[in-house]
Amino acid sequence: MASRKNIYFYYHKNTGLENKLERLFELALKNDFTIVDEPKDANIIVSVGGDGAFLQAVRKTGFRQDCLYTGITYSDEAGLYCDFNLDTFDDMLFAMEHEAMEVRRFPLIDVQVNGNTSFHCLNEVSVRSTIIKSIVINVYIDDKHFEAFRGDGLVVATPTGSTGYSKSTHGAVIDPLIPCFQVSELASLNNNRYRTLGSSFVLSQDRKLRLEIVQDGNDHPIVGLDNEAYSIRNIQDINVTLSDKVIKTVKLKNNSYWDRVKRTFL
Repeated sequence: MASRKNIYFYYHKNTGLENKLERLFELALKNDFTIVDEPKDANIIVSVGGDGAFLQAVRKTGFRQDCLYTGITYSDEAGLYCDFNLDTFDDMLFAMEHEAMEVRRFPLIDVQVNGNTSFHCLNEVSVRSTIIKSIVINVYIDDKHFEAFRGDGLVVATPTGSTGYSKSTHGAVIDPLIPCFQVSELASLNNNRYRTLGSSFVLSQDRKLRLEIVQDGNDHPIVGLDNEAYSIRNIQDINVTLSDKVIKTVKLKNNSYWDRVKRTFL
């Protein structure tokens, strides 16, 4: 870990939290780590505040491919992206110093809106109606029409994102070692006139998903990118593919993804 000594802390600044973080800063300095003010100067980016803060840290620092991310929760929180909490920060430093950790790689999805604006997502992209009316979306897989969805919207999740919004729609929890992404429905209409698959489905890393928004008055839906809303009028289509980029995170050797799923949900 000698080459990874520059740490950037990402957190929402407030006096109470900064007082708690003083001990973390002291421990980092005591263990010969350097705290930097800019994420571009960091080898390690540490988020403080749970999974939401972790997603924001990754997004706000540009989905860095040349550094490690790790997350710290508050003492009474569990986190699927976070191996540590405020009471065990010294365990993280010890793990880095003594190689008692592994690097976990989380897949991203690439999202392109209207053929020209591109984004990465670590959790999911969601498309939802903004008015009290169902949204109609033509779903294409590898440029072949699959279904005409009518309902509240669709969620396209990464494997790690499968434990979030996607799970709340009865999607499957997917092992992040499987290179894929999952599509889940939000309150689909299924009757004699309208018909969709009615369940989540999983696409492999080589598939391309295209969502065409039918322009019937619902042509500027809410598009959620992880935990941020993207606002644009006249959204015509959204293309989703599995990215060739990954987010590298610090993982304790005795704390697997499924350990954390069990701790969070069971």
